[in-house]
Formats: sequence, structure tokens, C-alpha cells
Amino acid sequence: MTMHVNLSSEMEGYIKGKVAGGFYGNATEVIRDAIRRMQTEEARLSVWQAAIAKGEAQLDRGEGVPYTPELLEAMTQSAIANLHGNVPMDPDVLP
Repeated sequence: MTMHVNLSSEMEGYIKGKVAGGFYGNATEVIRDAIRRMQTEEARLSVWQAAIAKGEAQLDRGEGVPYTPELLEAMTQSAIANLHGNVPMDPDVLP
């Protein structure tokens, strides 16, 4: 499919700079990469919103745990132990 789009001069210059930098072979590659990144970000945002909704539902059911200095310390110690024990990071806490 062929599509024609109008870009501001700033956007056009940005795309040309990316191509000139050698990372992309042409403007189409830049645009495709930008769209893939947008799709990835939208998917990540959707998962994040679902996790928030799940947490809110748990709180509504009274399943929450009070956030105290003791809980924070326990979580910190657990994370340190896992780090030194070569336990892989939970993907839910990775950026």
C-alpha cells in the first residue's frame, strides 16, 4: 500500500538526519520503526493499565496490605537476596 503524508519541516529534517546517520537505509525504515515502537508502547501501556485495574479490584475486595516501613524493609531485603542469588528479575518490575 502506498500512503502519502505531510510532515512538518522539523519532522522531515529529523527523518533525514536518521537516514544520514546511517542507522536507517531510507525514510520508510524510520517511519516503520517509529510505528513499531508506538505499537509496543501501546501494548505495554495496556498491560500496565490491566495490572492497575487488577490491583484496584484487589483493594476493593479488601485484599490490600498496609504499606509500612517494615514491609518496605522486607521487600528490600528480599530483592537484595534475590539479586545476590542470581534470581532472574520479575518482568513486571522491568522498565
